[in-house]
Amino acid sequence: MSDMQKTLQEEVTLSGIGLHTGKEVKLTIKPAKENTGFIFVRTDLEGHPQVEADVNYVVATERGTTLEKLGVKINTCEHLLAALVGCDIDNAYLEMDASEPPILDGSSKFFVEAIESVGIVEQKTAREYLVVKEVLSYSDPATGSEITIIPSDNYEITTMVDFGTKVLGTQNATLKNISEFKEEISSARTFSFLHELEMLLDHGLIKGGDISNAIVYVDKDLTAETTEKLKKAFGKDHVAIRPNGILDNLTLNYPNEAARHKLLDVIGDLALAGVKIKGKIIANKPGHFVNTQFAKKLNRQWKLQKKKNVPDFDLNKEPVFDINGIMRLMPHRPPFLLIDKILELSDSHVVGLKNVTMNEPFFVGHFPKEPVMPGVLQVEALAQTGGILVLASVPDPENYSTYFIKMDKVKFKRKVVPGDTMIFKIELIEPIRRGIVHMQGYGYVGDTIAVEAELMAQVAKNKVD
Repeated sequence: MSDMQKTLQEEVTLSGIGLHTGKEVKLTIKPAKENTGFIFVRTDLEGHPQVEADVNYVVATERGTTLEKLGVKINTCEHLLAALVGCDIDNAYLEMDASEPPILDGSSKFFVEAIESVGIVEQKTAREYLVVKEVLSYSDPATGSEITIIPSDNYEITTMVDFGTKVLGTQNATLKNISEFKEEISSARTFSFLHELEMLLDHGLIKGGDISNAIVYVDKDLTAETTEKLKKAFGKDHVAIRPNGILDNLTLNYPNEAARHKLLDVIGDLALAGVKIKGKIIANKPGHFVNTQFAKKLNRQWKLQKKKNVPDFDLNKEPVFDINGIMRLMPHRPPFLLIDKILELSDSHVVGLKNVTMNEPFFVGHFPKEPVMPGVLQVEALAQTGGILVLASVPDPENYSTYFIKMDKVKFKRKVVPGDTMIFKIELIEPIRRGIVHMQGYGYVGDTIAVEAELMAQVAKNKVD
């Protein structure tokens, strides 16, 4: 999978009826620029109000996920969102002239086919990920539902469902990689039990249903009265039960189609977290309520991760520069060389590392009974890391030195003590001009910011004697 954001090559339109509203609806999926995300647009309302696919707008989860922003609603959004995630799309406008996307056959299949028919284009901005580094979970004691996420390099999902009925017992479904969504999950259709369907019909909550767009598992006797209700609701002259316990006019696509559809719902609901996920989801008895509550938890985790801006790195990888490489680039020498490795380096950022040990000479006199790394030296270490960013780009770095011009917005947020490993991340605030470097620096211990500062320096050629 590419790490660049993607959108549609051009717009595509589908029409149909909404499952719960029963209203005719035209849906147009349109390309969107980088960092847009998924935005619903109600073209039937004045001003074409927009509702972002954001879990914080979830207002209802009965029989589907409903969003609402400033009184504007989007019903049953999960199948469409699952298709967008399954097609590896990041940005799209979803224009609708009603509140609910078309149900079509009750799966994501036709959304996927529509998107693929117009093509997918890679954009110029790298996508961001919620990288799961610790186990997170959410459980609902009332239903016994639980969702857990554990670290993984891919977005994987396993669903385990137990409906407590003879006609549909325990089922499992697994998706090892989102690239398998089209073949393995997209055509899994929505389903209902007969007793639920009857209740929904009695309450007028499933106006757009059809035996062809919802699997109906018959978990009670099909009385003459119920048969007449179904015939009227679905416009059929005949309704009967197949040997496998589902209503007729529909053949299962998979023996575990119900579990696969629950997996599809998980993908659609977790899209509301607003970020691509690197982690393995294990969902036991998932439903829209527990899915969206977990999406809120992931969304909070993502915002925290962005706020901390902690660099994601692998300490076992070969460094870009070890201590000898650093000394070839910089004039500093121990005890004033304050970085040990460079882990990442690009045209606009650098990540460095320092192992803080008790052998540091500054610990001798700086609070010797409770040694703390001086804040000024933490800032100096940031500056030296930034110096690597500059000096690595010139052919003769030994002939240049980097001098401080300004420090601004310096903050110290935790003590740095012997045994800590500090990670320094420097990013250019603007391109280097005339040897002036303007950069933002962060120093981390674990996933906590210890120091931050906005730095300005000048790179100057050394005078020759």
